[in-house]
Parts: sequence; structure tokens; C-alpha cells
Amino acid sequence: MNSNQATLERMQQMRLHGMVRGFRSSMESGTKHQFTADELLSHLVDAEWDDRQDRRLARLLKAARFRYRATFEQIDWTLPRGLDKNQLLRLSSCRWIEEHRDVILTGPCGTGKSFIVSALGHQGCLYGHSVGYWSASKLFAQLKMAKADGSYLKQLTRIGKLDLIVVDDFGLQGLDAPSRLTLLEILEDRHGRASSLFASQLPVSGWHQVIGEPTIADAICDRIVHTAYRIELKGESARKLYAAGRKAVQEESK
Repeated sequence: MNSNQATLERMQQMRLHGMVRGFRSSMESGTKHQFTADELLSHLVDAEWDDRQDRRLARLLKAARFRYRATFEQIDWTLPRGLDKNQLLRLSSCRWIEEHRDVILTGPCGTGKSFIVSALGHQGCLYGHSVGYWSASKLFAQLKMAKADGSYLKQLTRIGKLDLIVVDDFGLQGLDAPSRLTLLEILEDRHGRASSLFASQLPVSGWHQVIGEPTIADAICDRIVHTAYRIELKGESARKLYAAGRKAVQEESK
């Protein structure tokens, strides 16, 4: 066994997968001997760093379970929906997650809320933050089942440890008493310690009615509404606009 092969095998045993690929690539391309010892070491360390970052990002994205595989680069800024590009680009720095701030995105059905919150969550993963995504109905149903099987506190603890939770489609249906209390517990655990992102068809002014019991509604809104960054979309459904655009193109091609 030559020394290069022995080195590769030791790297494999130490699980230095990025270094293995970088070293093997430099040998196969014939560039290994063009590096000084310091340059080769720097190249291998960079390869290992990039590999570990890529694998960590893949783990974070898989764990988040976003509705859409959306990125900031895919957001359509041309749609007439009142989206403030400067505001969203400021949020793309994820400083708000580091500062444990919240975001509320509201707007009519079809204006791209789920896509945008998925892109914001994806950005959070890019910056190394742990993220969880749920539709509101699935989140509350999941936690009701957890109460039934005795894993409720464990689930709350797991949610509480996430740097960011994304709750989509909030307010599509009114909250019953268990869901109200669950939401209050979640926000109480996270307030000032971690970030939450809510997307809703309802304007914030209608949240009290959806939440229900006034005292709990006040407590919930006090923990998220008053200090959150607000994004308010307007206009027609993006699906409708895209469909109209495709139809116009088809008509022109006839």
C-alpha cells in the first residue's frame, strides 16, 4: 500500500470525508504536487469545512420539513402584492433570529405566504439555525396526540429548543381550549429566547376572535404581535396571475 492510499484510509477512519474527496481530487487531477505543504493543508481543511457545512445544512433542512423547497433567489419580486423587497432582504440576514424576534406575515389566499415563510426558514438553516415548520392544524393535532400518549412535555421541550418555529396557515379555523393553552405554552417558552414566524390569511386584528377566550388571546398576542416584524401582502392570488400569464402566452403562440 502506497503512502497516499494509507493517508486516504486513515482519513476515512477518522470520518474526514471532505478531506478524502479533496485529497483524492488533487491526486486524480495531478495538482497535488503543485501545492506547497501549507497550501495542501489549507486546501484539505477548506474541503473538510465545506463538506461539514453542507452536511449540516442538509440535516437542518430535512429536520425542518418545509412545505416548499424555497430560497430567497426563487422569490418573484415582480408580482403585484405589496411585498417590500428591502424589508425582506434585511430579514434574510437572520439577525432577527439571533435577536430572538418574531415575524408575522399576513395576506389573502394564494399570495405566496407559504413560499415566503419557507424561504425565510430555509435562510435560517443556511445560517446554521435549527428550524421547525408546521401548518397550524397539524401542529395542534400533533400535540393533542402527544397529550394522549404521554409525550406532550417531550414534544414541547423539542419545540422550545428550536431557534425558529414556522407556523403556517394560522387562523384557518378557530382554536379550541386545548389548542389555545398549547399555543400559549409554546410562546411562553420561546418569548425572548427564540423566534417564531406566523403566516395567516387573517389580518392581526382578527386574531383575537380566532383564538377565542379573551384573556388567553390577550396573553398570546402580547407575546408575539406587539414586537414582531410585520409583512402584509395584498392583491390577487399568485396562482391566478401565473395561470393568466400562461394563458396569454398560449394565445400569443397560436
